[in-house]
Amino acid sequence: MIESRFSFGPSRAIAALAAVLALGLAQVAAAADAAPVVGSAEAGAAKAAVCTACHGQNGNSTNPEWPNLAGQNAAYIREQLAMFQAKKRNNPVMFPIIENMSEQDFADIAAYFAAQTPTGLLADPSYWKAGEALFKSGDATRGIPACSSCHGPSGMGNPGAGYPALRAQHSVYTVKQLQDYLTQNRYRDATDTAKVNTTRNSPMMTTIASRLTPEDIRNVASYLQGLR
Repeated sequence: MIESRFSFGPSRAIAALAAVLALGLAQVAAAADAAPVVGSAEAGAAKAAVCTACHGQNGNSTNPEWPNLAGQNAAYIREQLAMFQAKKRNNPVMFPIIENMSEQDFADIAAYFAAQTPTGLLADPSYWKAGEALFKSGDATRGIPACSSCHGPSGMGNPGAGYPALRAQHSVYTVKQLQDYLTQNRYRDATDTAKVNTTRNSPMMTTIASRLTPEDIRNVASYLQGLR
């Protein structure tokens, strides 16, 4: 029997099948590699021990210049750790601590801190009422949206959109971060200080910070410190 020039002999058919199977296995492996790393709070408890010197037991910092991490959403912590490791957020204290950490380490540490309960200081009674108004309602006349529209009515944040939790954060730290957004120093490149890096939400925060007065920043930071 004479085969058509378009037909496959047995050996060619087997080779073609093997190629299809190999491609399928490669695609499965690639999909596995691309799957997001899942964090373990239990594994993160041990890995986070090095963090407690600055960020406090269970992520509740006693130094107002260092942020509370307790209750912060895991997605945001992972993003920030990656920025520090890539030196796209400049902090010489953080660099050596996380230099050799893996993505799995980041995921585990983030899962641990996200599972903790934030505690902290109370709001300053002189300022928190004005801060509450700005947080909840913004100021349309100055183009300032309500902070709660992104960070949630209780300051819990929105992990899917990349918005951090703000409740119970030290007012000193919050003031510094808003000032750094204003001056575009929050994501200043450590290897090229003329370069400003961005995250998906930092341009928006830079714009909002430019519309806040020093009193606005003080007031909203005070309110957030007491928010639970």
